[in-house]
Amino acid sequence: MCQKSMGAEPNANGASLDSAPERKTFNRSEYYINRELSWLEFNQRVLEEALDRTNPLLERLKFLAIVSSNLDEFFMVRVAGVQDQKEAGLQKRDPSGLTPSAQLKLIAERTHRMVEDQYAHLMNNLLPELKEKGIHFLRCQELNRNQRIFVENHFEHVIYPVLTPLAVDQSRPFPLLANKSLNIAVYLEPENNLATKRQLFAVVQVPSVLPRFIEVPCADGEAFVLLEDLIKSQLEVLFRGNHILHSSTFRITRNADLTVDEEGAEDLLEAIEKELQKRKWGAEVRLEVEAGVSPAIREYLKADLELDDEDIYTVPGPLDLTVFLRIVDLPGYDNLRHEKMTPQEPEDLVGEKNIFAAIAKKDILLHHPYESFDPVVELVAQAARDPRVLAIKQTLYRVSGDSSIVKALAEAARKGKQVTVLVELKARFDEEKNIAWAKTLEKAGCHVIYGLVGLKTHAKIILVVRQEEGTIRRYVHLGTGNYNDATARFYTDFGLLTCAESFGADATDFFNEVTGYAVPAQWREIEAAPLGLRKKFYRLIEREIEASTPEKPGRIIAKMNSLTDERMIQMLYRASCAGVQIDLIVRGICCLRPGIPGVSENVRVTSIVGRFLEHHRAYYFQNGGSEEIYLSSADWMDRNLDRRVELLFPVKAPSLAQRVKATLEMMLKDNIKARRLLPDGTYVRVCREGEEVLQSQVYFLKHSKRRGGRSARRNRTLTTSPVNPENGKESGEENGKKLLH
Repeated sequence: MCQKSMGAEPNANGASLDSAPERKTFNRSEYYINRELSWLEFNQRVLEEALDRTNPLLERLKFLAIVSSNLDEFFMVRVAGVQDQKEAGLQKRDPSGLTPSAQLKLIAERTHRMVEDQYAHLMNNLLPELKEKGIHFLRCQELNRNQRIFVENHFEHVIYPVLTPLAVDQSRPFPLLANKSLNIAVYLEPENNLATKRQLFAVVQVPSVLPRFIEVPCADGEAFVLLEDLIKSQLEVLFRGNHILHSSTFRITRNADLTVDEEGAEDLLEAIEKELQKRKWGAEVRLEVEAGVSPAIREYLKADLELDDEDIYTVPGPLDLTVFLRIVDLPGYDNLRHEKMTPQEPEDLVGEKNIFAAIAKKDILLHHPYESFDPVVELVAQAARDPRVLAIKQTLYRVSGDSSIVKALAEAARKGKQVTVLVELKARFDEEKNIAWAKTLEKAGCHVIYGLVGLKTHAKIILVVRQEEGTIRRYVHLGTGNYNDATARFYTDFGLLTCAESFGADATDFFNEVTGYAVPAQWREIEAAPLGLRKKFYRLIEREIEASTPEKPGRIIAKMNSLTDERMIQMLYRASCAGVQIDLIVRGICCLRPGIPGVSENVRVTSIVGRFLEHHRAYYFQNGGSEEIYLSSADWMDRNLDRRVELLFPVKAPSLAQRVKATLEMMLKDNIKARRLLPDGTYVRVCREGEEVLQSQVYFLKHSKRRGGRSARRNRTLTTSPVNPENGKESGEENGKKLLH
């Protein structure tokens, strides 16, 4: 039997800090799922969306492309890291008991099966279905006479001048090919050397500056030829005087993780810029080749790249399926996509012209993408224009390519306001973009901070300092997602707008800490990593354990992107043993193993993969009936709790807290896109026989549209009828009830 905790916390090895012999520990390897294998199961759920015929055809194609994009990053970062451990001779086992060598073996086995399923679905289902709808993908040998004339002319005038064949011999070594670049390996022999049969090897780089899909004339819809297929059909032109023996398209994935000595770097921005150049040339971790590759070419590439058989993926179709993302947006095929979504105006802001006046009335909760991200942009834009605004402070982790927020911050600085922006240069794969934005902001006069040494700043916070009637009022936005107006249209996130003094004071202390040396004596509302967030979560779980009784068990609902932190998992196991009922909504990686007798019987793990990317982090604690809701930028991963600057903040207004709780409960009722994690680490679709069919994302989408329609009608009434503002104002509690029902 598991006994209730008396406040002890587990140490790094999994044993309780209270070393009483009767206390159960949870550091056995069978209690944990390997992180990398769990991620692959997540990508399998993405692949299942491509297989799901209830999704529109082009949406299924998009999911198939996302699988490839996900695998690219997985190999460049995670697999590369495990390979580094193996090559360094490390034999340390992960929490699930696997050595680096064992992990790589299982990763390869699982990924090969996934890629086989991915291409089988593309070739046997998606491409034939697209052909039926008038979208054709043709091989060069399938072209009719007019199409052949068109592509040959296109090759001669557009492609041929760009190509550079690279011979490989004693004086010209195998070229250093960039990460994720597409190339063609060619075996050939000179026409005047037929007696000796001397074979030559060359590489042709497929130009990334040209579109990979070449549209060709088609009488019944759209038709496309792949760039590499056209180049291969014209190799005799490119290598005149030679016979082409074999050719094959291939693609290399390299280690792309940055290694920056932040302590020794005099200029962090310059150091990261230099590392970005190295990313293209990291060690090879994966080779993709097309099916039918000759044994000679395969063995040549394998030997030169020093890869094992398990690192080579032979695929019966186009390499790098992310190319199909262009087809997903093909004009004229709206019937093959989801109906276009227009985010609704948040109900609390309907009729409000001044964002500051609206926030001064009450706290405002935003639920993206169902509700518009525009209020967040407008907060910064109005602050830039408002003469009463004295200062704006903000963190930026990932922003869009044409960021309205960055433009507003630059405008504010040009108008003489104090603008401080913490730009995280180490946001993986967004480093280059963030460097460009940082330079733009500096030129405009903003004070730019490049993150903190040894830590990534992942917190999402805006502070606006405004002078009002002889006093200072602080307006704060706190969010679970990035300040990216592009991804806000398909990432689910919560945001909170408030001018409560306690939040304003905390926001001031936060920026003083990250930009200077000030350490807040005590947070009033928020909690921050890496110093106090882990302990805060421990206390909240411990409190739930203490309040739990057989008659009224405790209750935790936690929604996040990933759960990997070993010590947090141990805390959840202890809570489960104490009878606390725990529902985890984890989109991606989950290393906790539910349903273990005597350990995790009271833990259920749900994953929802659908049209929108589930991104918000929300944490509910029953607290003996005095419920508390927290939102955060942090997942329960060791990197978030120990190596990042993160924020946790409460939802104080009862109506808003109830909205968040209702959102979580609705997701737990999902029986269409929800999958349940089994003890063996696999997932199955939730099946609730006899229950009404419910897809949570569709519910929120329809619910927001209904609210939007009501809000628009009410807004028309307010603007055409002179009413007393006080009489027309609804209480937060009344508003909350309308939003929930």
